[in-house]
Amino acid sequence: MRRGQQHPTGRRALLKSGLGLVLGAAGLPGIAACTASRGPAEVSVAGGEAGGFYLEFATLLAESLERHGIAQRAEPLTTGGSIDNMKRLAAGKATFAVALLDAAVQHASAQQTAGRPAGAMVAVGKVYENYVHCLVRRDTGVRSHRGLAGRRIGIGEAGSGTSLIAHRILEVSGLAGSATAVTEVNLGLNDGLAALRRKAVDVLFWSGGVPTAAITEANDVSGLRLLDLSDLVLPLRERFGAFYDRVLIPGSGYPGAGSVWTVGVANLLLCRGDLDGDIVRDTVRLLVDHADELVPRSSLGVQFLSPETLINTADLPLHPAAAEAYRRLHG
Repeated sequence: MRRGQQHPTGRRALLKSGLGLVLGAAGLPGIAACTASRGPAEVSVAGGEAGGFYLEFATLLAESLERHGIAQRAEPLTTGGSIDNMKRLAAGKATFAVALLDAAVQHASAQQTAGRPAGAMVAVGKVYENYVHCLVRRDTGVRSHRGLAGRRIGIGEAGSGTSLIAHRILEVSGLAGSATAVTEVNLGLNDGLAALRRKAVDVLFWSGGVPTAAITEANDVSGLRLLDLSDLVLPLRERFGAFYDRVLIPGSGYPGAGSVWTVGVANLLLCRGDLDGDIVRDTVRLLVDHADELVPRSSLGVQFLSPETLINTADLPLHPAAAEAYRRLHG
């Protein structure tokens, strides 16, 4: 988090003191009192690409899991993003995973259709809001998503939540599979920014926090513009479900890139339904009592670990131990 920006110590103090008091009053002992000798030997947190919020959050969470004795060793995993993370979770190659809500619901539905246990993947909580970035170079004439027809577009790495939502955006905007179709290229954040810089693609989609460090650096070097996607929120909700919100990327996020409204979607912390309940309860307490340790330094502080939204996991059920912890929290 940038010092002096909006999110801040006042709110963090509320998260630490107010919610900590509620948890204590509800009879949930502090983390240190019950985890010092109980933590598993090793856990892992599936994150995302270098330079993105997923990996930054996963790293902070892993450090905090170790610091408070919830795990003896915790490792953040560099991955391709949401879909890759959920596959690792299902295969037992990750203890926790971060994923976009729309991708998580789609994945859970596919698992059920394939006859796999419906409770195989569950939520620990909503951890922050993702902002869809539709990026172009400032030296191009593109100023609206309506100008993307015929363009070459980086839609995110295969297996990422970005690629899912980017394709959905192109679909509702009428740019997929039509006479004005775009050329979709699977490029992750860092490769995509490099391709944008050398004009190998005209547009790049990315879904992440604000600001995303790699985009900040690319904006400083090349000069980028963000396109307004807010008029696509309603069509997205109508066609795919109520996962999407109208959110603002402030002008302070990427100096010179402009302040724009875009599509927002929640990001969840997930685990398997068979994960030990004590680990899950301790992790919930970590999200509440030590929220200040889990906000990436580059964040402008938008909807990180808000007490009002931690349980807002929509159609994806909470782990029973997480649900129990939140019931005690909220009464």
